[in-house]
Amino acid sequence: MKVLVTGANGLLGSNLVRKLAQKNYTPKAMVRKTSNLHSIQDIGVEIVKGDLLGSNAIRKALNNCNVVIHAAANTSQWPNNFDNYKEANIDATQLLLEESLMAGVEKFIFVSSANTFAPGTKASPGDENSPFTKVQAQSGYMLSKYKAQKLVLNFAKEHQFPAVVVNPTFMLGKYDAKPSSGQLILMAQKRWMPCPEGGKNFVHVEDVASGIVNAIGKGKDGSCYLLANENLSYFEFFSKMKTICGFPHHQVKIPKVFFYSAGLVGRILEKIFHTPVKLNTVNAKLLVAENYYSGKKAIRNLQLPQTPIEKAIEDTLEWFWENGYLS
Repeated sequence: MKVLVTGANGLLGSNLVRKLAQKNYTPKAMVRKTSNLHSIQDIGVEIVKGDLLGSNAIRKALNNCNVVIHAAANTSQWPNNFDNYKEANIDATQLLLEESLMAGVEKFIFVSSANTFAPGTKASPGDENSPFTKVQAQSGYMLSKYKAQKLVLNFAKEHQFPAVVVNPTFMLGKYDAKPSSGQLILMAQKRWMPCPEGGKNFVHVEDVASGIVNAIGKGKDGSCYLLANENLSYFEFFSKMKTICGFPHHQVKIPKVFFYSAGLVGRILEKIFHTPVKLNTVNAKLLVAENYYSGKKAIRNLQLPQTPIEKAIEDTLEWFWENGYLS
């Protein structure tokens, strides 16, 4: 069975093509013409270069494919303007759905985000029934993923199309060539590490890849699955990291009021200079939030593995060391 993976050179995509090959699927990678292929150059996977906003490129990529895993997206958290994400995250998804329907695709798996659901606390983490919030809607990225997710689910219902949505949390692991989420690891290479309040749900990218591959046969059409593992405060995460590699040497806990104040200054600068800044009021609120989720549904229905986060940190560090990202 041939499986098309969009965004196949990213952290998740490069792990997906490997996992698919391990499970005796035939992966086919779709990437942009200018993509960095460092993370998949050793696999020998069939590669199709093209734009997801072009029907001809999509049709070429879909040729002889039974399954589509749509992992390509603009995942930047900055700037916040929704228009920066619309083409890549919504328009491209719409076109890929339409072409996949015409091509007779047997399963369409859309890689969304945990941020399309409200987070919770450690005692009561967010799940697939937690509604999208007004604060999340202020993030252009989160709003675009939420709208794209609704688009996929509505399309599946309207056309009786076999689509499933998966919602990974914060992924770490090998083959992060950009790097993307691995930036959190690279940022900690310092003696003093500013540590905000709040935290995230962390998951090994290989577990996410396993959950997605399992969704080909086990995912229920029209359903969403949070691919999550361990809820950790930032202080807890960096403490685990320090035990593994010795850094960050010291954590400095920064109170929420500092980030709120800095975010307000950023918002004022945006209005004055009409240029987005990385820390504004929206990003400040999201940074200090408790972004905690439950992966119980995916563990039960997709046999989502739960690799210890220490292993995810170790694998990320190992790959960064081997490829010259750490000095």
